[in-house]
Amino acid sequence: MDFDFEFFLLTGTVVSGLIWGGWLWWLKRQGKRPDQEKEPVWVEYAHSFFPVLLIVLLLRSFLVEPFRIPSGSMMPTLLVGDFILVNKFIYGLRLPVFHTKIVDISEPQRGDIVVFRYPNDPSVDYIKRVVGLPGDHIAYYNKRLYINGEPVPLKPLGRFVGTGDDARYNGALVFEETLGQVRHQIMIMPGRPSVEGEFTVPAGYYFVMGDNRDNSNDSRYWGPVPEANFVGKAFFIWMHWNPSNPGEVFDRIGMVLQ
Repeated sequence: MDFDFEFFLLTGTVVSGLIWGGWLWWLKRQGKRPDQEKEPVWVEYAHSFFPVLLIVLLLRSFLVEPFRIPSGSMMPTLLVGDFILVNKFIYGLRLPVFHTKIVDISEPQRGDIVVFRYPNDPSVDYIKRVVGLPGDHIAYYNKRLYINGEPVPLKPLGRFVGTGDDARYNGALVFEETLGQVRHQIMIMPGRPSVEGEFTVPAGYYFVMGDNRDNSNDSRYWGPVPEANFVGKAFFIWMHWNPSNPGEVFDRIGMVLQ
């Protein structure tokens, strides 16, 4: 169990609900009506905060959760400063804080952009793309991804050109990669060494990689992600803010992610 924002949100909801509910129960035992009794200040605060906290908890735990992109590991698909929405129920409903799955809905698919709890430190959220499903054989050689012995289709699109902080990646080769039914862009830095090897994905695990292939800390380094660590699927950019690149603010709002 992680003592993060979700933990304090759940705690606040439970405490305010108990205070307000306890007050109503006490009034009932005294034969008094709530609309005829002035609430103490601490009950008034609990009464005000409980419905708001409950709504936020339910939305954040079971429907959607906002995240901000802090690094360039998913460029050019996601830029530093993108604010995204993550579908929390697509892979099943989980209890807040404890993350125990209570309703199974679907499994991650190849090509999904996923948010998950970093296996080496579950208090940290990572975002990557699923490239390998349970049972897959994954290979990465000469900056080329192979799945079950077959090279993943690539289509050259030119070179990356960015401004502000993104300019440090100028000159990177951009390709359109096809993973199953998903077509998306990746970046490769010519001349920069990258980790290579072959991996077999165990049952219940998924192999993930960043779209910025030479600037991503992903499953090539620390292994596959257990299904239990998945938070949800990223699907929408609702805002962008990066002071180093103000020109991107409005261009990226409303983008649907693939």
